[in-house]
Amino acid sequence: MGLTIKDILHNNARQLLHLETEPGLGCTEPAAIGLCAATAAALLPPGDIDSLTVETDPNIYKNAMGVIIPHSDETSGVDLAAAMGATAGDPAKKLEVFATVDKEGLARARRLLAQGRVTASIAPDAQGLFVRVTLVSGGRTAQAVVSGCHDNVSSRTLDGQEVAAPGAAQAGGASETLLPELQEWLLGMTLADLVHILDDMDASDLRYVREGLDLNLALVDHGLSRGPGIAVGRTLLGLLRRGLLQKDMAQWAAIRTAAGIDSRMGGVPLPAMTLAGSGNQCIAAGIPVISAAQYLTLEDEGLALKAVMLSYLVTCCIKAGVGRLSCLCGSGVAGGAGVAAAVAYMMAGSAEAVGGAVKNHIACFTPVVCDGAKTSCALKVGELAGAAVRNALLAISGCVVRSTDGIVDASPEQTMRNLSQVVRTGLTGLDPAILDVMLAKQKAGA
Repeated sequence: MGLTIKDILHNNARQLLHLETEPGLGCTEPAAIGLCAATAAALLPPGDIDSLTVETDPNIYKNAMGVIIPHSDETSGVDLAAAMGATAGDPAKKLEVFATVDKEGLARARRLLAQGRVTASIAPDAQGLFVRVTLVSGGRTAQAVVSGCHDNVSSRTLDGQEVAAPGAAQAGGASETLLPELQEWLLGMTLADLVHILDDMDASDLRYVREGLDLNLALVDHGLSRGPGIAVGRTLLGLLRRGLLQKDMAQWAAIRTAAGIDSRMGGVPLPAMTLAGSGNQCIAAGIPVISAAQYLTLEDEGLALKAVMLSYLVTCCIKAGVGRLSCLCGSGVAGGAGVAAAVAYMMAGSAEAVGGAVKNHIACFTPVVCDGAKTSCALKVGELAGAAVRNALLAISGCVVRSTDGIVDASPEQTMRNLSQVVRTGLTGLDPAILDVMLAKQKAGA
């Protein structure tokens, strides 16, 4: 018996979910740099590193400049991420490459920096996500390239000769070939199609979503109890307990989302489940939904997990349109639209309410920009997570932005396409301007 259309749709959604989610330790941009450096270092025999050169695309550089790296004693830097990966990272751990860095490894990385052996720069002609690390040691030169996706090592060379990837993890794997096909499939789906797919989620799908949420909920709990980063979540919780804020569904979602991002941007050595290349994005797309379900005392966990799946799919759809890395705050805008869709689905169940929620959120927050990964992401994304819940509640109540307003169109699908057009063609000068400001601050020693 052949596969039905429903089987094909479900299999596509499942494959996409598995390709777009993966555990990562800390921010994925420093992790991609560390992975690239660790991969190059693994090609060389043991010995001192004479020089290390790291080149990245502008967005990787922007996001890796100021965010705290796990096991770095709360420090940051593109050059430090590369040095830590080269001296103590394990490439087999992929986006958890910094998990093996101990105090001795960090000390070796810092010595490389102090000796002036590390150079970091922006690759002038890089297209899309790109990291290249070149290591020289004992007269031999190793080079690795990460491109397309944060964990996709697309090239390994030793003394100019291509080196095959170890084991089955060959360069140019599934993430490089299948993912673009699935993204095109997703861009062709309507929100009604995605809602129908949820009905076919089985126990293994729900379990996979639950396992990823558990990773991110551990970051939330740590953020609320310890207050890492600038402690947005813990501070908001304190204000709530003092009666200066009122607990409602939106506020609860905002507090818990901020706490999870506090932990991740604060370099807490706990893994996050990532979504479309970002741990913040997965926290922002999932934690508000589960928090809303908790506030509602929803007894049907399966419904809540299906809602999270919808949020992930909507987030991935928007990211496929605007690009994996861009000037848009993916966590707050794409993840927020996913949350709005999920809360509307969880409370109303209709594709009409889901579409209205997405339109409301895009109308509110086009464009909220990304000015690099950093501890204050918790402040920005937490606020947008709370707003996403409110935008869903408005849509459920019949309050939806009109199609004559701004970039909002008659359908939510066209509204998402309009957002992509604005980001890809209308905001091309924004990223360089932001990066110029950040580099000037760095040069001035801010």
